[in-house]
Amino acid sequence: MISAPAPEEFNDRQNEVLASALRLVVEGGEKALTTAALARAANCSKESLYRWFGDRDGLLAAIVAHQAAKVRVPHESAERMTADAFRARLVTFAEDLLTVLAGETSLALNRLAISQTSREGAALGRLLLDRGRGRIAERARDLLRAGQAQGHIACDDMTEAYRTLYGLIVRDQHGRWLLGESPDGARDGFAAHARTAIDQFLTLYRATGTPRDQENTPAGAL
Repeated sequence: MISAPAPEEFNDRQNEVLASALRLVVEGGEKALTTAALARAANCSKESLYRWFGDRDGLLAAIVAHQAAKVRVPHESAERMTADAFRARLVTFAEDLLTVLAGETSLALNRLAISQTSREGAALGRLLLDRGRGRIAERARDLLRAGQAQGHIACDDMTEAYRTLYGLIVRDQHGRWLLGESPDGARDGFAAHARTAIDQFLTLYRATGTPRDQENTPAGAL
């Protein structure tokens, strides 16, 4: 299998093709995603598809990576973040995560992967874990490490901290959406829910000596 490029390496034309591929999956499932169908839908040649993405597994990997890249994790490791800037980055991540998970594309991919779990291989499920959730988690943990290094949070296990963050953001919503509950009613509240989840996370992982700790220290206390 030829490895697909990383999401940041996709050019505008390749992103257009991947958007067409996602529409095919949403409308017709994995069986609808053939090179012939995609070439027609995206108005490109099969040769271009093979050159850009390799075989069908490479195309699926690119689709999942393209979808995961929609979750922004703003992070500049060399930049000193204020506590407010760190919180803002986490809120952006939380709101994007909810928006992507609630999208019909994400739900279609996850439902398709779940339907294949009893089959030998379950390739799409592995791709969603490795190229989707895994990459999102890796970038989010980098942001959390930067926050810890700059004294905004404190934790002993970064993987556990990320799992807590993910749980506070997503809660049971994704499971309900996968089972058929419409996310439409929740969309208007994503921004407020993201802020609440991040405030809860920062309370749980607050570093000793942060301004909030100081504000809560009684007058005259040592």
